[in-house]
Amino acid sequence: MNDMKVLIADDHAIVRKGFREIVEESIPGVQVMEAINGLEVLEKIRVNDWDVVVMDISMPGRSGLDILHEIRAQQPKLPVLILSMHPEDQYAMRMLKAGAAGYLNKEVALDQLVQAIHKVTAGGRYVSPTLAEKFAFELSGGSDKQPHELLSDREYTVLIMIGGGKTVSEIAEQLSLSVKTVSTYRTRILEKMNLSTNAEMIRYVIENSLS
Repeated sequence: MNDMKVLIADDHAIVRKGFREIVEESIPGVQVMEAINGLEVLEKIRVNDWDVVVMDISMPGRSGLDILHEIRAQQPKLPVLILSMHPEDQYAMRMLKAGAAGYLNKEVALDQLVQAIHKVTAGGRYVSPTLAEKFAFELSGGSDKQPHELLSDREYTVLIMIGGGKTVSEIAEQLSLSVKTVSTYRTRILEKMNLSTNAEMIRYVIENSLS
């Protein structure tokens, strides 16, 4: 079997170094490369074959959801492990439904990273026991969705960006969309979430720790 190839993507050099060291120490013969943002991830998967991508959800530039969708489009069988500083209940379900192979909170990632890599490269999914229980609860139809869970992935991305203080024009440029299209997404978000203004969206994002 060929040596495992792991791509670690995070915009913080210290974080990348820490994850790289634990992977290299724990997996014999592993080859590790690094990326500092989502666009570099997309470029590296175009030119090299990888066994797994370990990617921070919150890097400069395009959203983690957007990058995940593009990875899935380019390399549908490539497992992607998502790293996040946000609690599981805010992002994990959406990322897993979008095709991520696993989700790790950064606070516990060092302890679980190697175990998660082995599981997803073997074709499995990695979730914590708490998240597995939430999945089961949702599948049983027992979950009441929060307003932001009613949004499409693109609407959710726009909500997060507005919540981070970006203007419609800035969002349009970053997502390579027209201003009119982003404005349409904004209108849908307001309707679905029963909100009226950008200020209310910003407050919602902050109060629910979505950014």
